[in-house]
Amino acid sequence: MANEAQPCPCNLGDLFDYKGLGEEVQIDHIKAYVCKSKTPSDKAVIVIQDVYGWELPNTRLFVDVLASHGYTAVLADFFVGKEPWKSTNDASTFFQWLETRPPYKVDKEVDAVLKYLKEECQAKKIGIIGFCWGGIVTHYLMLKYPELKAGVAFYGLVREDVDKYNLLNPTLFIFGENDSLIPLQQVTSLDQKLKENCKVDYKIKVFPKQSHGFAHRRKEDTNPEDKPYIDEARNDMLLWLNKYIK
Repeated sequence: MANEAQPCPCNLGDLFDYKGLGEEVQIDHIKAYVCKSKTPSDKAVIVIQDVYGWELPNTRLFVDVLASHGYTAVLADFFVGKEPWKSTNDASTFFQWLETRPPYKVDKEVDAVLKYLKEECQAKKIGIIGFCWGGIVTHYLMLKYPELKAGVAFYGLVREDVDKYNLLNPTLFIFGENDSLIPLQQVTSLDQKLKENCKVDYKIKVFPKQSHGFAHRRKEDTNPEDKPYIDEARNDMLLWLNKYIK
């Protein structure tokens, strides 16, 4: 039973009623959801799930949106069969649960997805986006994989004591001003360190009055005041990918 006295910081928000246009496939040792562009394309994007897993309809919507803009998009199960977080879990165990799914130990899965995209989908130009836990993964991978031509990290912040500023290719970081998980001073610190150390293009954008998960866990019509920010964040993602994956 969930501990309401200590709510999980990763609130699910709105669960989209969305069925998906793609298909589920097996990629090496992991399952994945794939949606392809209707026209032939050598561009692809890897989509990394949040703590609620690869089957979350909200995230699959983004896969389909990317496909509608000319990309082969792949959302793989980076938890490799382990249960995703559920809103009914005891919230006091969240960070203990999170330790069993380290975002910096996904190389085997990334390599499998990259191989699939290159060999099965003829992808030559590949980018990556991720949400929450997946945003952290995105940041890590943009430090390690030069073939990832662009990255978009939604509200994911690497806190470990690692060299997290030497990005290999352009990366967009999206945050919410009222994110209880990521205080603004940490975002400011990231920006300052990137200015001092990063040699490629990057951008940090903070959306006013928005909370954690706003871009993919909130329906556009829930609050009219939030809709422009949700739409803008999604459009920023597409503009960034289109700019650097070509």
